[in-house]
Amino acid sequence: MKEIKEMKPNPELKKFIKPYDEDIQKLTLELRNFIIDLVPQTNELIWDNYNAVAMAYSKSKKLKDAFCHIAVYTQHVNFGFNRGAELTSGNLKLNGKGKLIRHISIKKMKSFPKDEIKTLIWEAVGISEHLNRNLKDKNKKPKSIVMSVSEKKIRPNGNQNLKGL
Repeated sequence: MKEIKEMKPNPELKKFIKPYDEDIQKLTLELRNFIIDLVPQTNELIWDNYNAVAMAYSKSKKLKDAFCHIAVYTQHVNFGFNRGAELTSGNLKLNGKGKLIRHISIKKMKSFPKDEIKTLIWEAVGISEHLNRNLKDKNKKPKSIVMSVSEKKIRPNGNQNLKGL
């Protein structure tokens, strides 16, 4: 079987995170690479939203199949699980009060609990595959896809487009 080559980020992703501090940009790309290295057959679904840049990781091109996500904010990056309330592996305390989504906030890669997160990612992938059996088939051509770009945005460093507010 042909080995999957590392998926390059969509060129728009770097443009979307450019307004953020260099440390936040670097952290975002390190977290992205962590996921891609661990689950190379995943697609990256990107949203340039009003208040954050968000990336979801899914073996399909559908958000409902995503197993984890990254949300980029001015002072930190959230690393989350789309069905985090259902995760039972490990002792890592995930934040969130909603029905499903849970996350941790990261400011520096050195504080990112890689081993605990790896365990949770594999559990999350398993949940996603259980809910959609088609995801067990190998995605031989993973893609980095821009899903939407919000016209109105709040960005750091005074780069705000509040048109229409």
